Amino acid sequence: MTIIDPTEFRGAGPIHFPGDPDYDRAATPWNCAIVQTPVAVATPRSVEEVIDVVRAAVAAGLRIAPQSTGHGSDAVVGSDMDRAILLRMSEFSGVTIDPDLGTARILGGTLWQAVLDAAAPFGLTALHGSTGDVAVAGFILGGGLSFYGRRHGLATSSVLSIDLVTAGGRLVHASPTSHSDLFWALLGGGGSFGVIVSIEIALLPIADVVAGMLLWDLADAPRVAHAWAQWTRTVPDDSTTTLRMMRFPPLPELPPFLSGRSLVVIDGAVLADDATAADRLAPLRELGPEIDTFGRIPSHQVTAVHMDPPDPTPTTVDHSLLSAFPEDAVDALLDIAGPGVDTPLMFAEIRHLGGALAEPADAALPCLDADYALIAVSAIPVPEAAGPGDAAVHAVVDALASWSTGAFFPNFHGRPEDTAACFDQSSWDRLRRTRQVYDPAGIWVAGHAVK
Repeated sequence: MTIIDPTEFRGAGPIHFPGDPDYDRAATPWNCAIVQTPVAVATPRSVEEVIDVVRAAVAAGLRIAPQSTGHGSDAVVGSDMDRAILLRMSEFSGVTIDPDLGTARILGGTLWQAVLDAAAPFGLTALHGSTGDVAVAGFILGGGLSFYGRRHGLATSSVLSIDLVTAGGRLVHASPTSHSDLFWALLGGGGSFGVIVSIEIALLPIADVVAGMLLWDLADAPRVAHAWAQWTRTVPDDSTTTLRMMRFPPLPELPPFLSGRSLVVIDGAVLADDATAADRLAPLRELGPEIDTFGRIPSHQVTAVHMDPPDPTPTTVDHSLLSAFPEDAVDALLDIAGPGVDTPLMFAEIRHLGGALAEPADAALPCLDADYALIAVSAIPVPEAAGPGDAAVHAVVDALASWSTGAFFPNFHGRPEDTAACFDQSSWDRLRRTRQVYDPAGIWVAGHAVK
């Protein structure tokens, strides 16, 4: 590990070095299966402290790795973290809502739930993800897929401007009319261009929404999965849903309907009035779910629907984008993740895409040219589980390879070596040129690096 003089960072805000009491905690990402050993961890609380850290790190010959929660830390593995300052942005958070303009200004380390809670009193919400404990900045840099996506597109479509600190320690305002190439690159192009200190987004006038889940025992997965796949082929774009085959260990902290059980779950949101939403959901409800929580709820509560783990969790993940999900693809998924299969999978998930998600925008990641996204996740409770867990998630992706588009969605993709496959060639070339302008020395360490 690189050794530096701590006095070089005097005045740069809180910073933790190896051996300090808070170093290990500060260096650990949300995916705690990933071990990060940076030279130090800085936790700035202001733009000025961010600038001071960046300038001090560059002067010391170090690289810089911005993270808020570290949800995407698997895509950073194999990088230069051992000679980098980890810039943990979680202490620099806050939200300002402008109800008249319908916008939010979000500081660099802010989590989505804070944004939703701040917007809710004004009857507003955002193109957030399926969980509230993901930071807005990383979500936007990776494209941003929402339960409102089939109607409103990727979360990047809501971004109005971004303020970031460049590798030269300069604060830059990027928008469609200022540093427009940089603004374009930040819309799904990853974290290779600077550290975001604020984002301004347009909010959606949605105070409440029909959302929830339908749950069956995994034994019902064949009929449920086939029915959902057929339903998605014709359902309008007001409905964005996910199919998951899930396995839960027998843990006392889990509710009885989950603990020790294997399940098939359909969840999501329907942007329609109650009667229309009931019509949309009727074919799925006819399958007789054990639990049906779909109903009208305040929009800031939608993040509870997907049942993502509430605490940092050691996992391994694999992913692909699918051009279709026909009957034989459903069968292939059932053969590898369905009832009777002995597997360490936590879940295998199919998210329905299409609609506005397929409409190109002026962004590094212009759209998702696929009808479905496949995500497979295994828990890694002990190091010995890593091998079987990796094999299980890769086996799911391999089983559906015949329907893969060959591309990936950055927010879901954990293989840093495949970053170029997230973009078309023209966008990839433009991203490389843009990084050369804003980070010619390659200071930033980021998931899905533009090399």
